Amino acid sequence: MLFALICTDKPDHLQVRLDTRPDHVAYLEGLNAKGALKFAGPFLDGAGKPTGSLVVVEAADRAAAALIAEADPYARVGLFDAVEIKAWNWVFNPPQEA
Repeated sequence: MLFALICTDKPDHLQVRLDTRPDHVAYLEGLNAKGALKFAGPFLDGAGKPTGSLVVVEAADRAAAALIAEADPYARVGLFDAVEIKAWNWVFNPPQEA
């Protein structure tokens, strides 16, 4: 099952994001190598600066998706103000149709 991890950064935490980005990218690369990562990227403000993340993962259930979210280096350093985890159905343009 697919889950969208909708993560909102704490205000004034851009430097935390920048400092932790290499570890975050390595973590996502590991998920990708296992086939768990479907896509990911930052939300941007009007000036083009990141304000959060959208990460879509495949997991057995919501609890497994929560473990993936909690293990993200961004979450571990306290970057996020909130993380919402929602089951998601990829209807239009899923990769198997590409």
